[in-house]
Amino acid sequence: MDAPALPHAAHAPLAHEGAIAIVKLGGSVIRSGALGHWLDVIAGAPGPVVIVPGGGALADEVRSCQRQLGFGDPAAHRMALLAMDQLAWAVAGLRPGFEVGTTEEALRAILNRGHVAVWAPFSLVSGRGDMEETWRLTSDSLALWLAGRLGARGCSLIKSVPLRAGRVSAQTLAGDGVVDEAFPAMLAETGVSATLFGSGDQQALAAFLADEAASGAAIE
Repeated sequence: MDAPALPHAAHAPLAHEGAIAIVKLGGSVIRSGALGHWLDVIAGAPGPVVIVPGGGALADEVRSCQRQLGFGDPAAHRMALLAMDQLAWAVAGLRPGFEVGTTEEALRAILNRGHVAVWAPFSLVSGRGDMEETWRLTSDSLALWLAGRLGARGCSLIKSVPLRAGRVSAQTLAGDGVVDEAFPAMLAETGVSATLFGSGDQQALAAFLADEAASGAAIE
């Protein structure tokens, strides 16, 4: 079943409306030795950036715990959101000027201060009646959802995979397990421009964030 339609919240326009870049850091990227290089690129971006961290090993532990104890997907979904919250605090603690935000208003306030925002999603996402609470919908789709809510110019997904040049199908990526199962429907629902960056593509991301070149693999 496709992810349900998600309404967009009304908000007052800001000077950077339409300029916000969402950068989703995959859990494997957060655990890798390349994390610092990616954070340096983000810190040097000329425009406003919101980081969405994956759940990484903490989300993997939720999956393992669910298998052992047998609780349902709604509980696992909320635990995985808390895993993202914890990694948001970890990522924000690695660079000066990185701040954790839990709501749209908090994220916008951080950006207005000229800082990089790191999203901790539990407060905004947990218990929503319009949000699918299964493993089909993870941090990949949540990054798209947030991009739609903030009116972002696009959503960049950083994955520990080789870069796929040109354009790539969201359905193919979901089928290969690169993104979650709900991602193709969320991409269509939000209409957000999504781009994939792989291992070693820090320079490509830097160019993309600076609007200097068409970099990365466009997801369609």
